[in-house]
Amino acid sequence: MFLYQLLSFFFTASKKEEDSKYDLSLYKRGDLLEVPRTLFTHFGIYLGDNRVAHLIPDILPVLTKNKSAIAKMVTNNRLLLGVITKVASVRVDSVADFAYGSDVLINHMDKVCSQPPLDGDEVARRAEKLLGSVAYSLLWYNCEHYVMYCRYGMAISYQTYQFCTFVRKLLFSRMSAYLTALCGACAMLYVGCMTPLMLLSTVLISFTIWMAA
Repeated sequence: MFLYQLLSFFFTASKKEEDSKYDLSLYKRGDLLEVPRTLFTHFGIYLGDNRVAHLIPDILPVLTKNKSAIAKMVTNNRLLLGVITKVASVRVDSVADFAYGSDVLINHMDKVCSQPPLDGDEVARRAEKLLGSVAYSLLWYNCEHYVMYCRYGMAISYQTYQFCTFVRKLLFSRMSAYLTALCGACAMLYVGCMTPLMLLSTVLISFTIWMAA
């Protein structure tokens, strides 16, 4: 009993200390908040009164119906498994739970997006209207698409664009064309035959990558 009380006291003290890390007077209703999370940046919309609406993948709703457990801060393990299973929702958390210990950037996307932001109340209204389960896609509908629609009226993701550009450069490069041709030649040598179909496939794939590079 004493041990339980001690742990409860420690958890409560840690929670208060974590909450006090963030100065809520810096945030206005409709602000776009962003924090580093796993391999990407995570985004949310500040609703006021220490509440942040954000789209976040989470595996836990698949495993349990316990609402109190689901309402707790989403850990990185829950997040990553949610990404894999494509289970996500727009939920409301405190600034501390949203930030997950990281520093918060405020309205940084205003400098990046060419579209001016909407009125703060309209931004928050949009964010609140979309609360609940959503169809999630890491590339085509993630937390950045959500906040960009709420604040600027455009469901776009600069992270997705940068990622796709990187993949395109990686796959459609001259080096990839050389490697594809080499792998095709090695495969034909390994099986000990060179059929017209195998040769044509190797040449066509290598040529396509070369032209796209």
